[in-house]
Amino acid sequence: MKIVFFSHPLFLDHQSMPRYAQWLANGMKVRGHEVNIWSPKARFVNLPLPAKFKKWLGYIDQFIVFPKWVKQQLKHDDNNTLYVFTDNALGAWVPLIKSNKKVVHCHDFLAQKSALGELAEHSTSFTGKMYQKYIRNGYRQGLNFISISKKTKQDLHKFMDSYPISLSEVVYNGLTRNFKPLNIQMCRNELGEVLHHNVTNGYLLHVGGNQWNKNRKGVVEMYTAWRTAFTSAKLPLVLIGAEPDDILWEAYNTSYFKDDILIYTKASDDLVTKAYAGATVFLFPSIAEGFGWPIVEAMASGTPVITTNAAPMTEVAGNAATLVSLYSDEPEALEQWKISSATILNNLVNLPLNERESLVKTGIENAYRFDSDSVLDQMEVVYKKIAG
Repeated sequence: MKIVFFSHPLFLDHQSMPRYAQWLANGMKVRGHEVNIWSPKARFVNLPLPAKFKKWLGYIDQFIVFPKWVKQQLKHDDNNTLYVFTDNALGAWVPLIKSNKKVVHCHDFLAQKSALGELAEHSTSFTGKMYQKYIRNGYRQGLNFISISKKTKQDLHKFMDSYPISLSEVVYNGLTRNFKPLNIQMCRNELGEVLHHNVTNGYLLHVGGNQWNKNRKGVVEMYTAWRTAFTSAKLPLVLIGAEPDDILWEAYNTSYFKDDILIYTKASDDLVTKAYAGATVFLFPSIAEGFGWPIVEAMASGTPVITTNAAPMTEVAGNAATLVSLYSDEPEALEQWKISSATILNNLVNLPLNERESLVKTGIENAYRFDSDSVLDQMEVVYKKIAG
C-alpha cells in the first residue's frame, strides 16, 4: 500500500504532532508499505521580518504555497494512494484530496469548541473563530476518521452534524517512546544534578505546556494546598515543559513553597523519561484532553498517577489512577477542590509499600493497552479497510 501522511510543519515548533506523524510513518514503513510525509516547508516564514509577522508568513507557507505544491504532486499520483491527515487541525488541506481515498486522525476538538463559545475556561478571538471554521469546513469532507478516544469520537460526530461519515473508528494512541521502570535512585540523582536541587527522597511531577486545559496553575495550587495542610509534607514539585506563562508565574510567586517548585524547560527526551521513572507521584489534573498521553507515559514508567475524574482521562487511566474532581476557578469550588485534592495527594504519597507496589503493577498493566506495535497493527487494519 502507498501511504502519504500530511503533517504539521516543523517551523511551528510543535513536538507531539510531528512526532506522532513520524511514528505512524515509521510504523507503516516497517510493515512493508511505501510511505511519504508531506508537510509545508519554511519559505516566507524565514524572511527577515519582525516577529509579529511570523504567524501570517507561516499561514502563507501553509495555506497558499503548500496547497499549490500538493496539487502538483497529485498530478503524478494514482488512485491507489491512501492520504492520511495526521491531525484534524490539518482540516484545511482535506479538500485538496477530492476523489482519492483519505482518512483523518482526530485528536481533540478543544479549539473548535472554544471557537463556538462552548468552553467557559477559554475564549477565542474573531480571527481565531474564522480560522477554526476554515478547518471545520475542511475536515467535514474527510469521510473516514480515526479518533484517539471514545470522547474524541463523540465530539467528532457532534461536529460532523449531517455531513456524511463512511468510517469512524477508535484507535488509542500508542506510546511513541520506550517508557519503563528504571532505577529510581539513579533517575533522582541525575534529575537533581540538572535541577541543582536535592530530590533523592522523591518529588511530585507534572509534564506539559501552558495550554489552558493542561492546568499547570491547578498543579501548583494543589501542591501549595498539600504543603499547607500537611506540614510533614516536604517533597518538591517538578514542572517540566514550556517556559511558564504569566498565569503560571503568578501561581508560582504566590505560593509559600515556591523555593521547592522547580521549573525546567527544554528537557531532552532522555531526561523526561528518567523524570517519570523517578517521581513519587505524577500530577495530571487536566481540565480537558483528547487523550492524555502523559497518563500512560507515567504509568508505563512505574509511577502512580493522579488525574481528573472526567473523560477521556478516566478512559485512558482505566482502574489504575487516583482521581480528583474537575478543576474550577470559582472561589468556593476552588477552595473545596484544593482541600480534597490535597487530601487525596497526601494519601497517595503515604500509601503503604505493598499497596503502592500493587498500584504501580496495575498502572504498568494498563499501559500495555497502548503498546506501540499493537496500536500500529490496529491502525494498519483500518488503513487497509479504507484503501480497499
